[in-house]
Amino acid sequence: MQILYLLIPLSLLLLGTALAGLVWAVRKGQYDDLDSPAHKILYDDDLDKMPQKKDSNKHD
Repeated sequence: MQILYLLIPLSLLLLGTALAGLVWAVRKGQYDDLDSPAHKILYDDDLDKMPQKKDSNKHD
């Protein structure tokens, strides 16, 4: 029974910390855009880094 005097305040402190973290994350905008970061990986931007082939058959 005496352990409850320790566990109940400890659980309330843990709950308050988790709630404060959630409120902080919502106010900072952490949950505003959940889709864009997942789609960024699909963009093919390494084409700019590839060397271009020179056409040796072209005459200027």
